Amino acid sequence: MTTTLRPEGPETPTAAGGRTRRWRILSNGHPVGALRTTADPLGSQLGGKISELEVTEGRGRGRGTFGGLAAEEVLRTWGCTRVDVNIPESAPTARALAVTLGYVERALIMSKQLVAAPGLPAGVGVRPFDRPAELQAWLHRSTERYVRWLVNSGLTEEQARARAAGGPENLLPQGADTPGVVLGHLFGADAAEGSYGSLWVQLRVRDLPNGEPLAWVMMVEVPPARRGQGHGRTLMLLAERECLAVGVRNVGLNVFPGNQSAIRLYTSLGYRVTERVYGKQL
Repeated sequence: MTTTLRPEGPETPTAAGGRTRRWRILSNGHPVGALRTTADPLGSQLGGKISELEVTEGRGRGRGTFGGLAAEEVLRTWGCTRVDVNIPESAPTARALAVTLGYVERALIMSKQLVAAPGLPAGVGVRPFDRPAELQAWLHRSTERYVRWLVNSGLTEEQARARAAGGPENLLPQGADTPGVVLGHLFGADAAEGSYGSLWVQLRVRDLPNGEPLAWVMMVEVPPARRGQGHGRTLMLLAERECLAVGVRNVGLNVFPGNQSAIRLYTSLGYRVTERVYGKQL
């Protein structure tokens, strides 16, 4: 049998200024699956993504492997220097295939459906960033930490900085006064003790297929001297309360697989892994 890849339709542009195309996987001319390749600017480079990959007939015959390798070859011809793929937690076979093809797990996507507002420890509350310079310094530190995480997950320095570039500015055009965000420090009853940690939540990043809004925990930071005292948990509970206060019942977050303490915290709060992000250099 001969397995081939054929375009299903023309290329279309992406919102980020890239390109995307859907393909059919054929066995002796008969459709047995489909995939989609997407390429978007990543600094001076192009980053590729296998946006879809499904074998609909004859699984276990190497057609998924063919599809993955064929998608990589398309992305190479488009000039991409790396490829990423989001794989549902419910697809262990696809995750095993990704590892076989040399992909490395970069991030976990976790989510939770909120039911009731949790209680908070007595005397704690959130206070906004007092000055624009304070917020900018915090965002700069957060961005640098994010870049380091990306590099540790397999991106080059240039790719990591390109992916991190512009994030805070685009999401917080009015700084701490941007509507639809929770942004501030956690303090106890005695403000002289200083900040216990900081929180950034986007209250609506997109709508789910059922039409309900999805919030996203962008950043939770606890100073080293304050870690191990439960402040990370308090910040997450505060995030849930803020979401429910505006009628948002679905919240998600990204976490790097090496951050086991964070994964344990989120799991204990009821968050579950919904997707895993894998990637490799081309």
